[in-house]
Amino acid sequence: MSCMTQNDFDGRARLDAVIKTCLAKGATAVDAALGLSRGISVEVRGGKLESVERSESQGLALRCFDGQRQAHVSGSDLSDAGLEALADRCVMMARAVPEDPFCGLADASELATSAVDLDIEGDDEPALEHLEADALAAEAAALAVAGVKQVSSCGNSWSQSERWLAASNGFRSYRKSGSTGLGLAAVAERDGAMERDYESRSCRRLEDRPAASEIGRIAGERTVARLGPRQVKTQKAAVLFDRRLSGSLLGPFLGAISGPSIARGVSFLKDRLGDQIFAPGIDIVDDPFRRRGMGSRNHDGEGRPVARRHIIENGVLSEWLLNGSSARQLGLAPNGYAQGGFGAPPGVGVSNLYLAAGAKTPEALMAEAGKGLLVSDMFGPSINPNTGDYSVGVAGFWFEHGEIQFPVSEVTIASDLQTMFAGMIAASDLELRGTRDAPSILIEAMSIAGD
Repeated sequence: MSCMTQNDFDGRARLDAVIKTCLAKGATAVDAALGLSRGISVEVRGGKLESVERSESQGLALRCFDGQRQAHVSGSDLSDAGLEALADRCVMMARAVPEDPFCGLADASELATSAVDLDIEGDDEPALEHLEADALAAEAAALAVAGVKQVSSCGNSWSQSERWLAASNGFRSYRKSGSTGLGLAAVAERDGAMERDYESRSCRRLEDRPAASEIGRIAGERTVARLGPRQVKTQKAAVLFDRRLSGSLLGPFLGAISGPSIARGVSFLKDRLGDQIFAPGIDIVDDPFRRRGMGSRNHDGEGRPVARRHIIENGVLSEWLLNGSSARQLGLAPNGYAQGGFGAPPGVGVSNLYLAAGAKTPEALMAEAGKGLLVSDMFGPSINPNTGDYSVGVAGFWFEHGEIQFPVSEVTIASDLQTMFAGMIAASDLELRGTRDAPSILIEAMSIAGD
């Protein structure tokens, strides 16, 4: 079945019809999402176009309630008969599942009623030749870096989607969004030993992306810098997380303050609301209204309003991340962090989260630390959500007196997240690129397991 466009049909009318059908079949409440998407991507290798892929998809996700029971289904057949069959299945399933005392739609009085222009529609579809030319330019720039042997993969893509949301509580929403992304991985060799690294960038509009040649050059230079790695002695020392991956430290923090984790009692921060969690001066902000942000939104996954908020202000934890279900479990008010939803039970998530920049450059922090490990790559972190114990395999660079001495590999670093958060120092090099951003982050003492 070919993918439709907004001009082919009225998405809102289709959702209204399927919701009406479900209610007529006995559902007590309904929500649904209808989505259309299309995209194109190219891969190049050895200065030639290797592959082209064009994708188009469409689908409807439907959730029905029978009192305190809920079920959800999805399908790609958007014909009248297909939607009728989907409604039948969903209503019947809702009657058969166990009750969930905390499920339910948002009350009509809680719904978002205003919206701002987020400028997230992205560019019109680019010519295939332009995608190919940029990919080839990135590959050529990486190969021009002395020491780079090959580019193992280089891809360039564009996508755009439309999404209609509706619920029996009266909520209606339409969103059109797009993005473009270019990335490559390079391989360098010295004395028979090879190293690999990468660079990639995604953004709403091409004009906001660095030149393809710059992306390629960065990938090549990062790869060559990793040649000739050594191990270091097992010890305790400072660890500086490069800004390319420092945002990964926000993931376990968000999991620890999510409403479902707090309600189940499986979080190392479950009793810390209002406490000093991070070092003084640390601010963590969620900004759903960032222009062209990759996570920008005007409402959460249940139709409730969102707002720019300090989740951490001067190191203090100000709120849990709640959706309707976890808020009911905890006896609190939902606060706009429902994620997904509309056709499925919502999860919990943020929009454009960032840890605010500090006052000192990464080089200044390294100089003050004396010696330590600059982490530029991570492999399979192990995190205990109940205790906060943290360990991860890393690669990077050993530094002394504020200067890089040599590359390092086959090292594991470990600590516990509460200690790490409490002693965290943010550098000044914040760059807003994705949905979880942070500057380089210094942890003054971690266990480093080397040789």
